[in-house]
Amino acid sequence: MSFESFATFNIAILVLAAGNWLNRHVRVLRDFNIPEPVSSGLIVGLLAAVLYLGFGVEISFNLQTRDFLLLYFFAGIGLNSDFKTLRAGGLPLVILVGLTVGYMMLQNLTGIGVASAFGLNPLIGLLGGSVSLLGGHGTSIAWAPVFAERFGILNAGEIGIACATLGLVASSLMGGPVAQWLIARHKLEPKTLIEPDVGITYEAKTETIGYHGMLGTLFWLNISLALGGLLQEGLHQLSVNLPLFVCSLFAAIILTNTVPRMIPGLTWPAGSRSLALVSDVSLGVFLAMSLMSLQLWAILDLAGPIVAILTAQVLLALAFSIFVIFRFMGHDYEAAVMSAGFAGISLGATPTAMANMTAVTKKYGLAHRAFIVVPLVSGFFVDIANALVISRFLNWFG
Repeated sequence: MSFESFATFNIAILVLAAGNWLNRHVRVLRDFNIPEPVSSGLIVGLLAAVLYLGFGVEISFNLQTRDFLLLYFFAGIGLNSDFKTLRAGGLPLVILVGLTVGYMMLQNLTGIGVASAFGLNPLIGLLGGSVSLLGGHGTSIAWAPVFAERFGILNAGEIGIACATLGLVASSLMGGPVAQWLIARHKLEPKTLIEPDVGITYEAKTETIGYHGMLGTLFWLNISLALGGLLQEGLHQLSVNLPLFVCSLFAAIILTNTVPRMIPGLTWPAGSRSLALVSDVSLGVFLAMSLMSLQLWAILDLAGPIVAILTAQVLLALAFSIFVIFRFMGHDYEAAVMSAGFAGISLGATPTAMANMTAVTKKYGLAHRAFIVVPLVSGFFVDIANALVISRFLNWFG
């Protein structure tokens, strides 16, 4: 049973709405800051697995519209970002990059160690390290031919995808509870008790969103995406390859720091409820699509050592987020939110990190610097550093 793009989009909307209802009515989900699309998206993924394993019915979704929603989300983050905030995030950005590179090394050594303990090729542990976890599905697919052709691991693609899938699920469930524990233990509060960048708080009864405000928000988001596309093409001509969502983020930052100054009196969407809601829905539908389309049955044959590797990686990510990221990022509320985000990128992907942080800030309040620093690290620096680290480990253990 296959659903085309339009049907998939509408199903994802229903899944996200179900997640919102669950989080409002099931206190444990809200208390532990489980992202709304995770609450319902995993249920759909599990039901699809039951249909496949029990009745032989395979459900697939066309995800063509998914990446566009991610562009909207990051453009929204950029429109909220003035240079004053970016300057404040400079040192934390450098620190988080350094910590993330160090974590890559630990993650790969952990995977290799567990694989070796099972008598497996150490490179299988590398596949269960930064290739699939910090790298995600895209990096796993990109590196699979190298592992197969140069090192004879013919099922490298399946192993990488299995680890990336399990990591995505684990990171979605781990980030919120990490922040919840840190905030409660250290009695943390945001410095400014105002609405979060992304989403509407659970306590909000009404949402004041104007007609012209929504039109302006959509218009400037689209301009950000168009400028981001031009920026990506220009950088490509210089042999610099960045994901489109990072270019859209940069483009929106440029716009929000130039256009309002050039046109005094212009109503700008930064900080508006319409922008927060569009960003929240875009990210929510994106993640709902990602989780409800997981083919969980595809990893059953790869259980055993793969589960052992992932268990060790989850424990490492949990410890690193709590005891390293939180401490070195400032030991405050922003650091707790960044810890939730790091739990997302360490095992999952940038959207998972953003969903984790969104769930936390919707409950507790603004953490704007975290929404700038974490995606820049995970969307830009991680890809560059990970490629170098993977190459080095292949030379050491290949």
